[in-house]
Amino acid sequence: MQKIVTIERFILENQPRTAKGEFTNLLYDIALAAKVIASKTNRAGLANILGRAGSTNIQGEVQQKLDVFADDVIFRLCDHTGRLCLMASEEHEEVIHIPPQFEKGSYVLVYDPLDGSANIDVNVSIGTIFGIYRCLDHDKRGRLEDALQPGRDLVAAGYVLYGSSTMLVYSTGQGVHGFTLDPEIGEFLLSHEDIRLPEPPGYYSVNHAYYTQWTPGVQKFVRWLQGVETMPAKPFQLSERYIGSLVADFHRNLLGGGVFAYPAEKRKPQGKIRLLYEAAPLAFLAEQAGGYASNGSSSILDVVPTALHQRVPLYIGNRKLVEQLEAFIAAE
Repeated sequence: MQKIVTIERFILENQPRTAKGEFTNLLYDIALAAKVIASKTNRAGLANILGRAGSTNIQGEVQQKLDVFADDVIFRLCDHTGRLCLMASEEHEEVIHIPPQFEKGSYVLVYDPLDGSANIDVNVSIGTIFGIYRCLDHDKRGRLEDALQPGRDLVAAGYVLYGSSTMLVYSTGQGVHGFTLDPEIGEFLLSHEDIRLPEPPGYYSVNHAYYTQWTPGVQKFVRWLQGVETMPAKPFQLSERYIGSLVADFHRNLLGGGVFAYPAEKRKPQGKIRLLYEAAPLAFLAEQAGGYASNGSSSILDVVPTALHQRVPLYIGNRKLVEQLEAFIAAE
């Protein structure tokens, strides 16, 4: 009989012998939130939670009903556990303090509750992205600076993909591991152990609609990916795949090899991807899988956030592809 490894067993077996359980149980909390959100997304068309919620988030984006639901689930499953000193969500303008009636813990949770929510009504895969930092304040008061840490200081990061199956992928700095939700028993089971970005890569993901908005170096990079630009020579051919849902695009490239690019634009020179909630956690996973993530000139993990909702350009995937992008930009 094939060995069945639940996410709880995997986390427990891979925690340090000296672990006190606080961090381990926080990962359990996130896995439980993923199950609740998955249950609702699978029934979204039947449960009257498709469509708009009638409000906008701090980004000025119209919130979908599932956005609001997912954000509330994560908050309510994590606010009372005594494992967090602070939370920060892509849906909230300010940091989220732990209610005063609850004990505070040693960690900070940052998250995008439902990435790709613009695709909800058309049944395209969506996802949750999260990152975990240590609280810098020994008194665990939960301050803004506890959330504004570079991705290099993450102690864990991951995402949940809600698609044809629900998959949770995470890393604690010891490789990247994927778990698929078995709907019959309601458990995440180990399905992808020690994920590595394959070589040669197979895909590139970019939205060509914005080509005229990119700098010459980025345009040259995309032509090189297409094979139109032939120098430097590359001994492989890439297929273009772009879904428009960051988690789905990243997940495909993580398993099949490739690069995802969301460049800065003339009208959006700061970029679009949120550093804290999207770029840094995925960059952490990419490096753990042997890849690299850049803002065009340096590692995403080394960018120190100065604001909760700071945006960056993002180039992420196989290291050699992303480094070639940096070379094209440097030569502009």
